[in-house]
Amino acid sequence: MLAKIPSVTLTGISAVPIEIEVGITKRLGGVVIVGLPDKAINESRERVFLALKASGYQLPRGRTTVNLAPADLKKEGPVYDLPIALGVLAASDQLVFQNISDFAVIGELALDGTVRLVRGCLPMALAARDAGFKGIVVPRDNAQEAAAVEDIEVYAVSDLVDAARLLAGKKVMEPSRVDLASLWKKRESAPVDFADVRGHEQAKRALVIAAAGGHNLMMVGPPGSGKSMLAQRLPTILPELSIEEALEVTKIASIQGMIKRGQTLVTTRPFRSPHHTISEPGLVGGGAVPRPGEVSMAHLGVLFLDELPEFNRRTLELLRQPLEDREIVISRAAGTSSFPANFTLVAAMNPCPCGYMTHPKRECRCTPYMIEKYRSRISGPLMDRIDLQIEVGAVSYDDLTGPAKSATSGEMRKQVEKVRETSDRRFKGRVTCTNAGMTESEMKEFCVLGDGTKPLLREAVDRFALSARAHARVLKVARTIADLAGSDVLTTEHVSEAIQYRCFDLRDA
Repeated sequence: MLAKIPSVTLTGISAVPIEIEVGITKRLGGVVIVGLPDKAINESRERVFLALKASGYQLPRGRTTVNLAPADLKKEGPVYDLPIALGVLAASDQLVFQNISDFAVIGELALDGTVRLVRGCLPMALAARDAGFKGIVVPRDNAQEAAAVEDIEVYAVSDLVDAARLLAGKKVMEPSRVDLASLWKKRESAPVDFADVRGHEQAKRALVIAAAGGHNLMMVGPPGSGKSMLAQRLPTILPELSIEEALEVTKIASIQGMIKRGQTLVTTRPFRSPHHTISEPGLVGGGAVPRPGEVSMAHLGVLFLDELPEFNRRTLELLRQPLEDREIVISRAAGTSSFPANFTLVAAMNPCPCGYMTHPKRECRCTPYMIEKYRSRISGPLMDRIDLQIEVGAVSYDDLTGPAKSATSGEMRKQVEKVRETSDRRFKGRVTCTNAGMTESEMKEFCVLGDGTKPLLREAVDRFALSARAHARVLKVARTIADLAGSDVLTTEHVSEAIQYRCFDLRDA
């Protein structure tokens, strides 16, 4: 007899419906799984049959063939254990399922028949809904995550017996639900705040500009000057995630297996800080079946690269595409995958190999050649894509021990949100969302220069040998500075401040 159990499979950060076909014949015994399965799926025959036995069901006699359709789509992971087991029960006439075509089924089986947590449950539930399924059967530990998807019934099962009785109509079960509005009110607050930061007023100003306009930022300063501390607090001044944005962030976290048991959504902006030894696939994604890298896990958040020159230069060059296009495209023989990568890059580095070239008290022991070699590890084209380049100096004793005067993250966020609201009105109906993403035509439309500004900009381009891309970055940053000041026109004050945030260009001139 032949049985068909609907399921879903991951492709990139999305999922597509598939069908698990199970047929049992009277030929010599054995289990064959076809349909481009990976090793984890091939091993499921052992898990499935031991789970069936532990759950009190009979093992089929004869040859069992499992087909994962469509057969030309690569499948991976143990997520098909449960639908395969249910297919075996139906094909061997041990159970008759009612309206099985209305439900997608996912779940990994333990040897005792319990259903374990799987990764990628949220995008699978979204795919099941979009495919027109009435409901989806998921592991109990994934129930809250899948229930965030509206317009589909989510049934949480603890073990194989639960799932079999539910689909056979022998058990009545209420679908899992979650109150997103209530969840949104209980969002976790950040454990860090800019109120804890002493001094660094220029750096904090630059961070507000970066957050308001979606600009990338480079901080150059000696060890211990507070670069990492400042970067860690940038997410606290970014606008809060909307529910739609939270779904995007949660999809990526779910695929990477970063969703905790019982968690519904990721409600805070991600902050990713990979080590400088990270590989190319680790940073931008990849693999035989491509999976997201750090640039995608930082989507709608912050990617912090500390000690930037220590990263492999070839790895850093891969950042060019996502910094421009806000996505990363990975091509393999089996096809092409596109992952979102709309993040704010914050990089940090020392001014020289020893780190003390700009320190007011400590002596730098680096030669000009050593400094040049150290800085040349970062290519000019990559540096051009970083809008704000600032120096972060050592904090004085008076700043460290004096009364706290710093604005809180909440106060700084209000400035950011004001600019973002202006951007929303300015770019309404367009693909562009922030000033940093303006196209050439949009720059001509919205970066209107005031009196006396053109000569200043011309002198800066000639004197500091700014590239065309650096010139565009200056205008975009000036647009954000003007928005913070509530000005429609870019004045000399706005442009001159934007030019000051090109410390590498100024130092080389």
